[in-house]
Amino acid sequence: MKQREKFELRKPLVLWSLTLAVFSIFGAVRTGSYMMFILMTKGLKQSVCDQSFYNGPVSKFWAYAFVLSKAPELGDTLFIVLRKQKLIFLHWYHHITVLLYSWYSYKDMVAGGGWFMTMNYLVHAVMYSYYALKAAGFKVSRKFAMFITLTQITQMLMGCVVNYLVYQWMQQGHECPSHFQNIIWSSLMYLSYFVLFCQFFFEAYVNKTKSKNNAKKIQ
Repeated sequence: MKQREKFELRKPLVLWSLTLAVFSIFGAVRTGSYMMFILMTKGLKQSVCDQSFYNGPVSKFWAYAFVLSKAPELGDTLFIVLRKQKLIFLHWYHHITVLLYSWYSYKDMVAGGGWFMTMNYLVHAVMYSYYALKAAGFKVSRKFAMFITLTQITQMLMGCVVNYLVYQWMQQGHECPSHFQNIIWSSLMYLSYFVLFCQFFFEAYVNKTKSKNNAKKIQ
């Protein structure tokens, strides 16, 4: 695209973001309600270690749909490139590694997957709804964007906690199906996301706020 004019693609972007928002909302409702059911009836340990997310009558569809959705989500990057917007490292690194890890973990039905899927669906439900509104030309508060980044940071912390719980219960001999290599890769992935999202939050909101305040003082 370096030597080409940028494409506007506003209407396709609205449709794209709205489609992913609706998909994520349905996924969040279905996996979230199932997660709440397990938490209330069987407790935290079962919600982390139970493999029923992968083969339950309803959740298995949304687990499979979640894994498959990581491929079309790469379309976000395509829109950025075609519209000649800034493509940051966090964006493409996050999309590629989530796709690889999701496919890698799904085949082994590892413990913790239910939490990972539910959290991701929830965050994406809010995030893509925000993208759809922005693409449609609605004025959305900057605080909403800050809230989304904070939920992403929280998601990464929770991912590390879930990995720690899986490791602890595996060491104690409990039935928590995973393997050490998966826990290592997953923990490194979540830690790297945590650092990158914190850096993004600082640069996008804290630094810009300071710059605006300094500019007002000078004026």
